[in-house]
Amino acid sequence: MHPLEKFEYCPLCGSHHFEANGATSKKCENCGFEYFMNPSASNVAIIKNVKGEILVERRKQEPAKGMLDLPGGFAQIGETSEEGVCREVMEETGLKVVSAQYLFSLPNVYRYSGIDIHTLDMFYLCEVEDDSALAAGDDAAECMWIKPEDIHTEQFGLRSVRWGLIKFLERQDRFKSAEEAQK
Repeated sequence: MHPLEKFEYCPLCGSHHFEANGATSKKCENCGFEYFMNPSASNVAIIKNVKGEILVERRKQEPAKGMLDLPGGFAQIGETSEEGVCREVMEETGLKVVSAQYLFSLPNVYRYSGIDIHTLDMFYLCEVEDDSALAAGDDAAECMWIKPEDIHTEQFGLRSVRWGLIKFLERQDRFKSAEEAQK
């Protein structure tokens, strides 16, 4: 279900004449108010330890409960995407991010409470202060380090995280190949 389908009444004047006005908005025929449904900002952390392993979580809650995931979540009002990724990593892993380098973004659809929430997921390569402080919390049932070659993206429950991992690992492989070619 598209999220706009849940909006039957104009949130400004309460009129029932709140009609679809394209794929991303509804407009009130009574007062003229137009509401746009744009993607929510979300962030994803890719964290590597000194062995080159990637930090992976097991999801504690739906959607995709029990599947693998990377640390991250929705940005909150008033925070930057970088602040959001740092906060989410701390909440889910207990680790303090000291550097968050933007990599790329991917669109996603996050099914929650029967509604498809469209998101724009921003991926960051994060460095943490001390990876020995790792402790699952918040949405993470457990946290683990996995070698890149042992990652099976089909075990990850969210589409953008699967595609983001594929993109990241392909970049890493190209970077390795280029380094080896220069030797």
